[in-house]
Amino acid sequence: MSVTPQGSPPARSSPDGEDDTTGVGSLSSAPERADVVSSAVDAAPPPRPAGSDMFGAARGGDTSGYGGLVRKKGLGLSSERPYGGWFDEAVDALKESYRGFGDTVTRVVVDRGELTLHVRRESVAALCRHLRDNANHRYELLLGVSGVDFPDQDERLHVVYHLLSMTYRRRLRIETTCSAEDPHVASVVGVYPTADFHERETWDMFGVQFDGHPGLTRILMPDDWDGHPQRKDYPLGGVPVEYKGAQIPPPDERRSYA
Repeated sequence: MSVTPQGSPPARSSPDGEDDTTGVGSLSSAPERADVVSSAVDAAPPPRPAGSDMFGAARGGDTSGYGGLVRKKGLGLSSERPYGGWFDEAVDALKESYRGFGDTVTRVVVDRGELTLHVRRESVAALCRHLRDNANHRYELLLGVSGVDFPDQDERLHVVYHLLSMTYRRRLRIETTCSAEDPHVASVVGVYPTADFHERETWDMFGVQFDGHPGLTRILMPDDWDGHPQRKDYPLGGVPVEYKGAQIPPPDERRSYA
């Protein structure tokens, strides 16, 4: 019986049946492994399937902005009742408690188990205050404000508010729109102080101007940056930057991670 000396690695079986006490086994040498890694990096990326974005996704929105995906244009209609779940009760309660519901809410949409109220931009702040303070709603927390750009629409810039009622354990989305020529929406910082940085980011990335914001300045890009990078007509590459004369390459010239 063979005994492995104390402190030595345990014996391993090599492919030819002999014990290997080096602890390396059948691993390739370092130069061979380096050659394999180098050849894998230098290999040309596979061609991108037609109708997919630069990451290979063939369904959903074109997250890269550089693919063949085309978003189907919706009809802009409200969902049919009954909505299901607690949605009918919540909408009926809001109709009863908020006098300007008919002039404020243009659409009620239920999709993927989520409730969204499409609201006129001049009424967003007043409606948010009502949803926060009214005992039947109690949406005490604003989780975030985000922007979306749909360049094929007249009012292409969408602003989305995510509300949470900790009292009733419910989530509600408010959505409003504005045009790129008149990108003004009332700020809700006076209702939800957490909207401060979120509105600054939406302004920075999409160019939506939140009227009444206490300090609407850029938060991600430099103060003198030209344009708003998450608009769909913003160039995806070839943009000169200040860092050591670097330049962002266009998407089709970047390394593929597929």
